[in-house]
Amino acid sequence: MTPPDGPAGASGDAPAGVPTALSAAERADAAPPAPLTVDAVSVRLGGRLAVCEAGLVVRQGELVGLLGPNGAGKTTLLRAVLGLLPLASGTVTARARIGYVPQRHEFAWDFPVDVRGAVLSGRTRQIGWLRRAEARDRAAADEALERTGLTALRRRPVGELSGGQRQRVLVARALATEPDVLLLDEPFTGVDVPTQDVLGALFARLAQEGRALLMTTHDLAAAARSCTRVVLLNRSVVAEGGPGLLSDPEQMLRAFGLDRAINAAASTTGADTGTSTGIGSGVGTGSGLGSGSAPAEAVTT
Repeated sequence: MTPPDGPAGASGDAPAGVPTALSAAERADAAPPAPLTVDAVSVRLGGRLAVCEAGLVVRQGELVGLLGPNGAGKTTLLRAVLGLLPLASGTVTARARIGYVPQRHEFAWDFPVDVRGAVLSGRTRQIGWLRRAEARDRAAADEALERTGLTALRRRPVGELSGGQRQRVLVARALATEPDVLLLDEPFTGVDVPTQDVLGALFARLAQEGRALLMTTHDLAAAARSCTRVVLLNRSVVAEGGPGLLSDPEQMLRAFGLDRAINAAASTTGADTGTSTGIGSGVGTGSGLGSGSAPAEAVTT
């Protein structure tokens, strides 16, 4: 006689129709591919190996901090990801539209344009050459202004803005491209604490919405507070892990050297307790305004 259906027996077989738990490997296989993968990338500048076989992955919903000393190759790596610098070896795979926030000095703030015009210029690639912005382009720019708290300043000339306001313009300009991946080059440098708080909260919301963010920064305390994961870079990847990695003296010593490691440890402990290219380097469009975004195609060598 055939036994009745019932709970799984000693064999561990589940009853028909009852889903079984996935193993960790199966869950990893089932997860969507990462929007951005950098695999063993090397970059030469002036005959010198500026980045050596660096690899990292940025997944949806992550804010990844890329940290290292001056000259470690952080900005060089971002520009290689964007296709602005050729790869000596390795591959970059981008499965989504990339938005780019350059350092503030890379934007020509004396260009005669207001805040809304500067933000709208980020959509040059979508608008096309010698064409007028359409309703969708204006809507994307206005939404970016709203998200960065710049709506009231939209008619102000960019040359009249404070440092913090200028940084928010660059972030809005990148957001206007409607990116899935956002590359941020030192967004907290030289801005006041209120602006840091506004930008930190915005970046956290973007990650919660499923965007993937990769941010270079020298602000170790801010990275410890806001990043979901950190990568230590000194030409090649020294270590990666959760924000607690910034309190690991051995790894900080490897990445920064003795003096910087001591200062970094003090900085992160405090957090636990308490080349110019004209207006926007973006991905060059030849318009003088840049596009602030990069195509989604993979760059390989």
